[in-house]
Amino acid sequence: MKNQTMSLLGLALVAVITSGCANGYRDYGAPKQIIIDSKGVDMDAYYDDLGDCEHYAQHVDVSAETTEGVVKGAVLGGVLGAVLGNHKTAERSAGAGAVVGGVKGNQRARHEQERIVRRCLSGRGYRVLN
Repeated sequence: MKNQTMSLLGLALVAVITSGCANGYRDYGAPKQIIIDSKGVDMDAYYDDLGDCEHYAQHVDVSAETTEGVVKGAVLGGVLGAVLGNHKTAERSAGAGAVVGGVKGNQRARHEQERIVRRCLSGRGYRVLN
């Protein structure tokens, strides 16, 4: 039974990691391209500022947020499964909860990174359009 639970948690971790790779985000979580109103903008300065903003966004620990989501989801799923069924239901529910919780934690962290980049650029005077 422990092997099955560990397999489910391992599968959840793999699903969360690959979902971060396949969602169109770069390392820091912002979209592939941020669109700004470039009229009158020195693009060299913009790319320098974008790099700075991306660096700030990297301070959000995506892996920690994802792991926290996996743990919370597994606990909640396990409790609900135990209440609604038996130990087999609890194990399956914990695995499903781990996957859902991990994906949500990953998305939440990447969304925060995206917001940081947008706010940073806006704070530096750029009109962010997307």
